[in-house]
Amino acid sequence: MKISVVTVCWNAAATIEDTIRSVADQTYPDVEHIVIDGASTDSTTGIIRKFESNITKWVSEPDQGIYDAMNKGIALASGDVVGFLNADDIYAHPEILAKVAQVLRDESIQAVYGDVVFVRDDLQTVVRYYRSHRFTAGKLAWGWMPPHPSIFLRKHMFEKYGLFKTDYRIAADYELVTRLFAKHGVRCRYLPGVSVKMRIGGVSTRGVKSNYILSQEIVRACRENGIKTNLLKVSLKYALKVMELFMRPPKVSGTQ
Repeated sequence: MKISVVTVCWNAAATIEDTIRSVADQTYPDVEHIVIDGASTDSTTGIIRKFESNITKWVSEPDQGIYDAMNKGIALASGDVVGFLNADDIYAHPEILAKVAQVLRDESIQAVYGDVVFVRDDLQTVVRYYRSHRFTAGKLAWGWMPPHPSIFLRKHMFEKYGLFKTDYRIAADYELVTRLFAKHGVRCRYLPGVSVKMRIGGVSTRGVKSNYILSQEIVRACRENGIKTNLLKVSLKYALKVMELFMRPPKVSGTQ
């Protein structure tokens, strides 16, 4: 079983090396790493070239945004399974892809998801723990999905149900999960433990304006896929985030 890891980036010179090394350090043997760069103007492509031996395929060209870039990565992927690791993120430990492959040996399972931690630039200081073990499709109406970098999907799911919708600004990943997990009932399984460390400051975690746009798009995603919700209901997820800040910081070794 081949796993394709897609990394999309733009002007990510400060962090892309960590991401590349993280994939290269995985113990699972059958992995391809695809990097889609949006025509960076900093030294990102130079770093990619430096580590070209660790990358299966890469392109650097203008795109129509992050989800267009992800769709390009899916098109280039030759793996049986596809996951996304953004240029600010790293896998929590070298056994993550091996654990994903172990779960997917059950051919009835079409998707795997786990937990992530949001960390500071040192990659050790945990700001927030994003737990997924209580996820159900019914919680999508409340604005809650498993964290996108922790999700791995069999590639034929994209071929059967479609790619990311590029007319979403922030929440195309939410729409995809809603379409697959709720509308089409794709069978998924939770992988216990932290899968990914995410640096704070991603496109969906920046400020009040982004949160408002995100909430609007979540409502749209739910409605387009037959789930009843509203902005008030979705906004309650931000209260849960505040509650999480007061919980005991977890270990980030990938085990619980």
